[in-house]
Amino acid sequence: ITFSLANLSNPFHPHSYFNIAPIFLIHLYPTTKHIMGFFSKLFGKEEKESLNEGLSKTKESFFGKLAKAVEGKSTVDADVLDNLEEVLISGDVGVNTTLKIIKRIEARVAANKYVGTGELNNLLKEEVAALLTENNSTDNVSFDIPKLPLSSTGEKTPYVIMVVGVNGVGKTTTIGKLSHQFKKAGYHVVLGAADTFRAAAVEQLTIWSQRVGVDIVSQGMNADPASVAFDTLSSAKAKGADVVIIDTAGRLHNKINLMNELTKIKNVMKKVIPDAPHDVLLVLDASTGQNAIEQCKQFTAATDVTALALTKLDGTAKGGVVIGISDEFKIPVKYIGVGEKMEDLQVFNRTEFVDSLFSQN
Repeated sequence: ITFSLANLSNPFHPHSYFNIAPIFLIHLYPTTKHIMGFFSKLFGKEEKESLNEGLSKTKESFFGKLAKAVEGKSTVDADVLDNLEEVLISGDVGVNTTLKIIKRIEARVAANKYVGTGELNNLLKEEVAALLTENNSTDNVSFDIPKLPLSSTGEKTPYVIMVVGVNGVGKTTTIGKLSHQFKKAGYHVVLGAADTFRAAAVEQLTIWSQRVGVDIVSQGMNADPASVAFDTLSSAKAKGADVVIIDTAGRLHNKINLMNELTKIKNVMKKVIPDAPHDVLLVLDASTGQNAIEQCKQFTAATDVTALALTKLDGTAKGGVVIGISDEFKIPVKYIGVGEKMEDLQVFNRTEFVDSLFSQN
């Protein structure tokens, strides 16, 4: 079926929702999960408004500094670029990423000879978008998971996400909100409380599981984290779950202990599901700026991080750290937190992010 969005809402058009809905419901999208997934990809107004609001502090700070950087200048020259460099570094984009952006803009200015300062915002927008594209961040629009092949015994294989990050970055809250979004998308979710070194972690995750209405496997404080992970995956397979999210310790005594603990958990999980975990998600607090980059260094040295979640963007003017971390570590940003509500954990959409950050209305 081929149809336009304009025709979709026209009740008199043969391709309108009113005419094609029965076809979708009966033949193409037989489950609630697929129906909700389809319409979530068509309409994202609320998500866009939340993203705009969540980035407002970063945006206000950036444009205020950018206005000063080009004050009294009509064209982009060496002084403007020097000032821009300071703006980006102070916005926690990071030194290496900032220099890369400046170098690219310099090349474009040299090629075009005359570039007005009014064009600087668009130049920045294009270069940041290009960087995020190069660093594998994608235009996600919904909380979908890859469909995995059945196991050798014909069982459904759950998608396993191991979550890492230091205490205080919003790791447990991110897991709770992620569970909510996956459940909302129609998935059966099971949580594993493998952060057993901190009593509050197990308790908080249990509260979130009850609040969201998803299953949890817990053995209490001081239990063996690897044992919890093993039991969680075994339970998830037996229940035919779609998604497993494993919480892990936020802090151990040193990097070697952290590496050993995470490696042990991963090895034990592979006994149940050979290619688990499918994602290692590092949660970082965007409001800490350069500290978030340092944490990323520590965790990428300890384990193979495959995706990032940046939290608390709504409470900071340091949203530029999203660009810097993605570029420096070549790890895609997968989720961002832009508010307190459960719906305010969003999949990262690079196009919408850049548009919200650089739009001047």
